[in-house]
Amino acid sequence: MNAADWLSALRLWLAPVLVGLAWTGCGEAFVACLAVSLASDVADGQVARRLGRASLRGAVLDSRADLATWAALPLAAWWLRPDFVRAENGWLALAVATYALPVAIGYLKFGRLTSYHTRLARVSAYAGGVSALVVFAGGPALPFRMTTALFAVAELEEIAITAVLPEWRANVRSLHDALGSTPR
Repeated sequence: MNAADWLSALRLWLAPVLVGLAWTGCGEAFVACLAVSLASDVADGQVARRLGRASLRGAVLDSRADLATWAALPLAAWWLRPDFVRAENGWLALAVATYALPVAIGYLKFGRLTSYHTRLARVSAYAGGVSALVVFAGGPALPFRMTTALFAVAELEEIAITAVLPEWRANVRSLHDALGSTPR
């Protein structure tokens, strides 16, 4: 494993730590741990590209770590911010559904987790990380709502990519790229 893979592995390991911190009500430690996890998500791809070590294994590991991290957040919100969950239940349902649907469709079509890492998904993940930190730090809901709308658009692109690709492929930067790689 290279340095980028270790950063993704760290994030994968931190997901159950996040759940444990939330379960025990350690809000400040949770926010600090989440910040480390999100920073490793930003860093892993950059490190892989700069070192020339981007790999299929790294892309898959990154996607698994993303799934574990983002799956931990709704539970954490339920335990640490129940007021936020009650007030924003519609937006939370939309966020969870838009994350789960492309994963399910990818599994149905390819029998595995998709790992596209589109440009739009990257932007929405960065915005999602910032809005998650804002929410868990007790901030307002508006950044979360805006990010959820952006996230929904990014996930629709991922569904479209899954629909047009004839076989599983990692690191598809956009629907345009997917369309360019499919036979006509």
